[in-house]
Amino acid sequence: MQNPDPVDPDDKNDEKPEKHSREYDEVTKVTYLDGKPKEIFIRKGKLEVVDGPDKNKAIAIDHNVVRVGSKENNDLVLTDGTVSRHHFEIEQLKNGYLLRDLESTNGTYVEGLKVREVFLKPNSTIQIGDTAIRFYSADEKVKIIPSKEERFGDMIGRSTKMREIFGLLEKISPTDVTCVIMGETGTGKELVAKAIHYNSRRAKKPFIVFDCGSVPPTLIESELFGHEKGSFTGAVMSRPGVFELADGGTIFLDELGELGLDLQPKLLRVLEQRETRRVGANRSTKVDVRVIAATNRDLKDEVKAGRFREDLYFRLSVVSLTLPPLRERKDDIVPIVKHILGKSAFNKTKEGTQKITSLSSDAEAMLQSYEWPGNVRELHNVVERAGSFCDGDTIFAKDMPDHMKGRTGGGGHSEGGHAPGEGGMPPVDSSLPFKDAKEKLLDAFEREYLIDLLRRNDKNISKAAKEAEIDRKSISRLLKKHGIKLSEI
Repeated sequence: MQNPDPVDPDDKNDEKPEKHSREYDEVTKVTYLDGKPKEIFIRKGKLEVVDGPDKNKAIAIDHNVVRVGSKENNDLVLTDGTVSRHHFEIEQLKNGYLLRDLESTNGTYVEGLKVREVFLKPNSTIQIGDTAIRFYSADEKVKIIPSKEERFGDMIGRSTKMREIFGLLEKISPTDVTCVIMGETGTGKELVAKAIHYNSRRAKKPFIVFDCGSVPPTLIESELFGHEKGSFTGAVMSRPGVFELADGGTIFLDELGELGLDLQPKLLRVLEQRETRRVGANRSTKVDVRVIAATNRDLKDEVKAGRFREDLYFRLSVVSLTLPPLRERKDDIVPIVKHILGKSAFNKTKEGTQKITSLSSDAEAMLQSYEWPGNVRELHNVVERAGSFCDGDTIFAKDMPDHMKGRTGGGGHSEGGHAPGEGGMPPVDSSLPFKDAKEKLLDAFEREYLIDLLRRNDKNISKAAKEAEIDRKSISRLLKKHGIKLSEI
């Protein structure tokens, strides 16, 4: 891997992935929780100035690369005149912390020996100019066991799989590790990101969501990194990007797999340098941002296919977890429904009490037997829709959408019900490959959800987007995808 330029890190070559990026594999733990205790490493490195003009100044080594020097864009900025602008950096690798001298004027010394590159031992002393810095490492190996709690943030789950995820989140939220959340559409990836943020030291700082799939390719760089006035046609004023807006807080990059190959090196640079440069700007701006990403694609497969950079994948997936689909945790369905009924505005009277308080046994059985191709998002929609047909304080099977009334545990008919697919959702076509059959169901769910959502919101895209908790551009994209015209709804 090339050493960063000690004068201007922005000149680093972005064209080729780092050759030894595999060293980042499982720096913490790429994990799928399956009922057995797992282990993760939580990085707790620290640098503290123990002698010199900046004595007692300290920073945590809480991201992949930290830099030390006199220039203001370093992570540890020193006022010592004998220290170079970019003196040295420390990189977290699979097998430890690697210190690398950045061609400094006066050199870097570890335990009295001049070094160019060296793996640091705990409590090592680093001497640069007239400044002495102590390196502390308290890396911790932690077993992840199911949480005793059945809730984390706005997520509900009594199943072992979800409580394991809660156990993991309890451990990583207070740290600044970068995370990738994978899972099918509607499994609650944004809820996980929010829960991590609001249980971290950044909770009072911004939480910014950026949907990589909802912004036109020509604008995505400007949206991410900002632009200067006049940098392109239509740039009538300077504007910060989402990384600047999230400074001090957390940025959630949703649908990361949609990010084009041309922009991936620029995202990698932000992760490595912790600074961003607006389109048309000559200087970079330092940012302190925790990055959480989500995708419904398998990024390892995307890397193999050449659609996603391997070095970016390893930079992001310090901790990677996969959310189970709702059909694999059906014990959670009823608790989630009760949570939805308890918090949603559609179920409140003018006095603020709940209108609907319970589910009948036949409604519970119907919810349990359905396969939920749209996961928790579809469940929320079904509960709200059933609530609009409910006459009393209890939801019955008759209040459920038509496409669910023909489902039994074995996929057949219930007495007086409809055959699968009669309510707008297609029946499961087992003659198709699994992925194709699932995609067919998901497409049908998206179409039905979208039409019902827009009808209830008088075809107002902004109101519909707010209710669905998605970007209005996502609704426009789905309308185009399914060939739906507002005039036909």
